[in-house]
Amino acid sequence: MAQRFGGKYSPGGGGAEPAPPRGGYRGARRTRVGGRVNMLFIAPLPLGLRAFLGGPVEMALNLAALGLLLLAAWLTREGLRAEEAYHARRIARRPAIPRKIFGSVLTGGGLAVAAHAAGGGVAEPAIYAAAGIVLHFLAFGPDPLRDKTAEGIDSFQSDRVARVVDRAEDYLRAMTEAIAGTRDRDLEARLERFQVSVRDMLRTVEDDPRDLTRARKYLGVYLMGARDAAVKYAALATRAPNPQARENYLVLLSDLEQNFTAKTRALMADSTTDLDIEIEVLRDRLEREGVHLESSDLA
Repeated sequence: MAQRFGGKYSPGGGGAEPAPPRGGYRGARRTRVGGRVNMLFIAPLPLGLRAFLGGPVEMALNLAALGLLLLAAWLTREGLRAEEAYHARRIARRPAIPRKIFGSVLTGGGLAVAAHAAGGGVAEPAIYAAAGIVLHFLAFGPDPLRDKTAEGIDSFQSDRVARVVDRAEDYLRAMTEAIAGTRDRDLEARLERFQVSVRDMLRTVEDDPRDLTRARKYLGVYLMGARDAAVKYAALATRAPNPQARENYLVLLSDLEQNFTAKTRALMADSTTDLDIEIEVLRDRLEREGVHLESSDLA
């Protein structure tokens, strides 16, 4: 869908050209969920044609193989997405379901069934199954199998932070899906800018879980309210254009973004203050031990 140019000399430009919105949170990487995974969906499609070129047994086996391979492709794609979310965060729980490993096993099973449908005995399906599992595993790797925690943070704190971050990401995902249904590109871009401020707070809490108590209301109650507002606005907008509701929702996003940004700065300032206090305590302790340091040594 084309987007209207909103520069300095455009109608309604209002003079200065607006700053370009930031898309996604800072530090985002290019997704790995692309061509290789798409090929997993395309490669087994000929089995659907071959299913109708033989008898009923061959048809059933080929369709079963097609189903297994497509399920393996879907699990692999979801596993890669879960892995990207895992690596993007400093504190994260391992995926509850090892989707890529299951994808490897199903790939081997699908190839074995396809080989059996083609008239193979026992050895051929076994060879195809082993080759499929190994090649899939080498191509996509295993799922993360351990929880990721920050250094110096116990598992209890890490688990608390991971639960809050998971729930916050669910709220953000629901907001994105709701606004995407309105097909309003400007509003989607505005929502992305708000989500930047939320993810800045999430990264701050992951860096110092002590901030979780002060940020819990923002990442819970306020974000849930933002999710509900997005869903309600999307329901109105999909029925009929509602300029007043759209304006109210934009004002809400601006207020929320300002509050999240201010709170994140406050959390970071408190963390800096805590560091200054720790440095001062360490300096006093060293001086009591007879070690005299210059002001720049611990700065």
